[in-house]
Amino acid sequence: MPTKTMAGAERRRLSLTDAGVQIRAAGDEGGSERFAGYASVFNSRTAIGNPLRWGFYEEIAPGAFSKTLSEGDARMLIDHDSYYVVSRSSAGTLSLSEDERGLAVDSALDTELSYVRDLKANLRNGNVTGMSFGFYVIKDEWDSETIEVEGADPVDVDVRVIREVRLVEVSAVTFPAYPETEAELKAVARALDHRGDLAAVEARARFRPELLDLVHIDREPGTPTRALADPAEPAVSTQLPGLPISMRMNALAARYGLPR
Repeated sequence: MPTKTMAGAERRRLSLTDAGVQIRAAGDEGGSERFAGYASVFNSRTAIGNPLRWGFYEEIAPGAFSKTLSEGDARMLIDHDSYYVVSRSSAGTLSLSEDERGLAVDSALDTELSYVRDLKANLRNGNVTGMSFGFYVIKDEWDSETIEVEGADPVDVDVRVIREVRLVEVSAVTFPAYPETEAELKAVARALDHRGDLAAVEARARFRPELLDLVHIDREPGTPTRALADPAEPAVSTQLPGLPISMRMNALAARYGLPR
């Protein structure tokens, strides 16, 4: 089995509509308000990268947050910035729970903090566009499905189901789910890091060679990947069309544990 090195925490985002964010009355005599919404929804398939070429589809399974909510101490932030702490579980100002829809967020809003006042104004003005959560995957499952593509042959795609996570934080965010940008490429790379399957990386690198530099997977010396089941077959990553020689050399060095 290959060993895996995590490149960092993963993040996923929900649009404002899907997150169902609202500022509501707290119901106490002080007339304070609270932030409510969803940082994640269950059984909702999301495209991470381009699933038809270099990405995959992903779903969060019900129960994925159960253990981490009982053991962890998550924070609510703004734009994943630890300077802007809105609330915290251990302080009793943040309540996180799972329901039939997903990961529900209920946070106090202390307007003594200037950025909390800004958050309320930005929500009112439509400048905050959704919610996100930062996490490490503990358990996931990968499968493949064949989907129909209009005007083309059917395509095999990968589907990742996340069964358990370690939650770090939830955030109100000012950007919607990212398109095919560097951030999206890194999201794919981090998921592939956790998967630890070099063959899956190499298949995607045919379309996005940058993944070879972003994914960090170590393996025991002499342990072949599925792509190298035939020892006489050259490494797939050296045959990628248009791949710069420096990247091919880095891929070979990584494969055989050579210094780079």
